[in-house]
Amino acid sequence: MSGIKKIFHINFPCVKENLKRVTGSKMVFFFFLIIILPLESVSQNKEFNRTHFPDDRKALREARRNVRDGDRLFEQGGGNIDQALELYLKAYDFNPDNALLNMRIGECYLKTTRKDQAISYLERAVELNVATLRIYYLLGMAYQQNYRFDEAIEQYTFYRQSLTPQEAIQQRASIDRRIAECNHAKQLIKEPLRVFIDNMGSTVNSEYDDYSPVLSPDGKTMYFTSRRPIGRRPRTDKNDHKYFENIFITRKVGDRWSTAEPIDGRINTKTHEATAGIKPDGNTLFIYRGDKGGDIYESHFEKDRWKKPGKMARSLRSRGTQETSIAFTSDGTRVYFISDRPGGFGGKDIWTSDRNEKGRWSEPVNLGSMVNTEYDEESLYLAPDDITLYFSSKGHNSMGGFDIFKTVFRNGRWTRPENLGYPINSPGDDLFFVLGKEENTAFFSAKRQGNYGGSDVFMITFLGPEKPVKLPVAEDLSAASVRPPQINMMESEVEIVSVPMTILRGKIVDDATEEPLLAIIELYDNETEDLLAEFNSHPETGEYLISLPGGKNYAISAKAEDYLFHSENMNISESQVDREIINDIRMKKVEVGQSIVLRNIFFDTGAAELRPESYAELGILYKLMVDNPSLKIQISGHTDNVGSANLNQRLSERRARAVVDFLLERGVGNERLTYKGYGFDRPIATNETAEGRQMNRRTEFEIIEK
Repeated sequence: MSGIKKIFHINFPCVKENLKRVTGSKMVFFFFLIIILPLESVSQNKEFNRTHFPDDRKALREARRNVRDGDRLFEQGGGNIDQALELYLKAYDFNPDNALLNMRIGECYLKTTRKDQAISYLERAVELNVATLRIYYLLGMAYQQNYRFDEAIEQYTFYRQSLTPQEAIQQRASIDRRIAECNHAKQLIKEPLRVFIDNMGSTVNSEYDDYSPVLSPDGKTMYFTSRRPIGRRPRTDKNDHKYFENIFITRKVGDRWSTAEPIDGRINTKTHEATAGIKPDGNTLFIYRGDKGGDIYESHFEKDRWKKPGKMARSLRSRGTQETSIAFTSDGTRVYFISDRPGGFGGKDIWTSDRNEKGRWSEPVNLGSMVNTEYDEESLYLAPDDITLYFSSKGHNSMGGFDIFKTVFRNGRWTRPENLGYPINSPGDDLFFVLGKEENTAFFSAKRQGNYGGSDVFMITFLGPEKPVKLPVAEDLSAASVRPPQINMMESEVEIVSVPMTILRGKIVDDATEEPLLAIIELYDNETEDLLAEFNSHPETGEYLISLPGGKNYAISAKAEDYLFHSENMNISESQVDREIINDIRMKKVEVGQSIVLRNIFFDTGAAELRPESYAELGILYKLMVDNPSLKIQISGHTDNVGSANLNQRLSERRARAVVDFLLERGVGNERLTYKGYGFDRPIATNETAEGRQMNRRTEFEIIEK
């Protein structure tokens, strides 16, 4: 039965008034009255008074007290909704025929993950002739949240038509938005994605809100926000009456995630702390701290723990505003963040800022109307390719609440945001999307039926076209679970999320002991000599990760205290993206006899003149000599075995001399430098292959005195 027909089954006065609003005609009212009233008896609304309950005064007093206390808790909202609902349901056991009570119970359920239970109470409130039009709006919301979009549109339409002219001015835009959401949802559901969506399970999620996952570069550690109690005397926020936000950590062990624990270090305090992002190297965690005017702080991982967070640069925050989410490009020179600062398009927007060569951040710029809307944008994530931005928004073609969108920076502008689709998105709030280490996985947060509490963290598995659809078995699940995961298996294919970058990852260790090292990794553009970015390896594991766009010749230098620098060359063409290179770096102590290969010294074939691409690495070598004034080194040149021994000998010597001359011209004392050419006498690889010959064509330096 349609929503509008149900309205005509209610009591006489309300029908008359509503029909006069809709039609402006008493004759139309009597026409419907004659046709419909004989079909169904009119339900009677019962107030909580002695007229309706003359014989049970004690139970009536208790029920009225439950309603009164429930109203107080309901108005406070937040964490008190469940308590209010419990009191309302007790009053309902005494009197199930009160329209306002049914409406309030339905409204409570709409604020929980049990939205399906709202419908029967709200429909009953309509039957009982509740004296407010708001019931039709709430019933529309209940239908929308439960994927009954046509019925939702009917209720929203009737509500809109029943508003007074003044009410219509105030509310028409929001109602039209609700109807548009239902129409968007109907279209998206027609083309569902082929994915699995698994709840992360009880080791990660709790009976409270759990959300905002961020991942370490290796995908083995997840930090997330939870509103569960911690400590002996957990405090609640007076605004929403929930426990304060705190940051938790879980680690992937095999195919399962460990039981979540509060993060170590000086992170969680007596106020709100929430995950806001993480730098690509995994050694800087961004934290939202504070209340309505909170700021983003940064904490650095040093000596096996997270340090006390400090505020971000002043230009990235402003007084009286709220910044909640942040993402950096892989080279650290551009940042995107969420802020409600003045000058936006409405609510929270996405802003961006660039870092100059002096390390200062530019005045933030709004990302523009293509991405930002008059509604809130939230929870952004920048993919490793540095051009694909994921975020949540209540605008665009949302199904309702926050949906997750994707936009790509192409030809100097951001593309129109694309809804990630159903069932990743739903009529509820879907937020905090991040890609997993495996290219076909991702994580996000949502409030969905069957959750452990409020918001839960979920894992998405994108199913490629070549993979057969099969039911997962227990040992395949990504999280320990006490009940079956929520699974969505759809017919159409979804494009597997890919990252058009070269990913360089590995470990930095001591060459002799193989102990992991905390090292600074510098990334240079060999053609311009520009320092593009600095990263740190993980102090506990020595692991590092660098994302390298194609079309550049990179010099990569690793430096650590008391160690010789180590260099790598990565010349990546535009076509050499979408791959991962594992490269472990073994660093040598600054000791007599140690030698390293200078991998970013370049000469033309058969020539001994340094090419400009060599200057970035030569600058690093020069700095080593300046920082260690007692160091004496020998530069040696080496060739492959192509050509005569005499020719290669002279060529290797001239090339070694070119490096020495560069250092001499910059003031390094002659007594500290020697050079020698070895031709092809000291190969480090076979000369039978092109790769081996390339390795043998090298320049080295060796410490001869310290």
